[in-house]
Amino acid sequence: MPDSAIKRAIIVGAGPAGLAAAEVLAQAGVRVVIHDRMPNPARKFLLAGRGGLNLTHSEPLARFLSRYGQAQSHLEPAIRAFTPDHLRAWCEHLGVETFVGSSGRVFPKEMKASPLLRAWLARLAGLGVQLVTRSRWIGWKGDTLSFDTADGPHHQQADVFLFALGGASWPRLGSDGFWVEAFKAHGADVKALKPSNSGFAVAWSDIFRDKFAGEPLKSAYFTHAGLEAAGEAIITRAGIEGGAIYALSAALRDSITADGSADLVIDLSPNATAGELARKIANAPSGTSTANRLRRAGLTPVAASLLRERRDGPGLPASADELAIAAKACVIPVTGVAPIERAISTAGGVSWDSLNADYSLKADPRTFLAGEMLDWEAPTGGYLLQACFATGRAAAHGMLARIA
Repeated sequence: MPDSAIKRAIIVGAGPAGLAAAEVLAQAGVRVVIHDRMPNPARKFLLAGRGGLNLTHSEPLARFLSRYGQAQSHLEPAIRAFTPDHLRAWCEHLGVETFVGSSGRVFPKEMKASPLLRAWLARLAGLGVQLVTRSRWIGWKGDTLSFDTADGPHHQQADVFLFALGGASWPRLGSDGFWVEAFKAHGADVKALKPSNSGFAVAWSDIFRDKFAGEPLKSAYFTHAGLEAAGEAIITRAGIEGGAIYALSAALRDSITADGSADLVIDLSPNATAGELARKIANAPSGTSTANRLRRAGLTPVAASLLRERRDGPGLPASADELAIAAKACVIPVTGVAPIERAISTAGGVSWDSLNADYSLKADPRTFLAGEMLDWEAPTGGYLLQACFATGRAAAHGMLARIA
């Protein structure tokens, strides 16, 4: 094929969404160049791998899709086209075996991101994909893209462009949200970026903060605004965070925005009814301190001390029945959201109304978007990466149709 007949695509952002798109395009014979401002690709992906790299989740697809809330209808076609099973098969083809953990989450057997990324980059290199690092996109110049590189400004032309620049969490890893104003000026409606899967501020007493900061609160049950999450949280000096908190983070964040604070209700003994817990507390020998009565009833020191921090504290109820009721519904007021820079992900981004069904921008149909730049959010548990892979591939198929 003459060189002039080869179609060209530029991808801005070398995270999972951008790399997934590059693979689909290159396999179809498109010449792909990926630009990324960091010295190495997929920095946030590698950081996620330090915790085992939760790739996706094994739950039934209908339940899986419901995790995307208001964005479900927009993301569903892409995820049905590249399901969690497809993602696991793709990993296997790269020589990376996966397994399902006890929680239903899917991980690589090596529990690391680096072997998967190395195999993936090798595949892309074999397909002719060019990766240009330390190349920061700075805007449009006519129908070309401008980049700031170590050698000065460069202007690049292609048949189609894909942006997969992430949100604004963990900016030191590459996603700092700098693109928002440029896309607004380019005709996109961009919803404000907000922290998602974040921690929350709690006005702990000095005694509780000094004693329990860094301690886990295990096997608890958390609720807010009708939503429920079971699991573990971590007490921090500033407040509370962890997997169960992240599952409620969107609702807590929105309540704080609307009302200035939000009530996090914690069942500190989810495996016992209030009556059963009251009997355990009452069965302690005469003269036993309240703290020891709670410990003998199965509450950990951090759980028992949380009762003193509850909204209607300070102090502990005197009777076993009142203690049990407080432990089954310990209301902790959260007063603020952790900074977006420390959030695991972000909500907001380019609105779905600004996009065509093929992930192209209505104001500029040669420009496509994927991943966390789009207006969606999901809890941790594999849902974030799955949507990034799926939207990257969906956008690539849209690009192929556009240039066909």
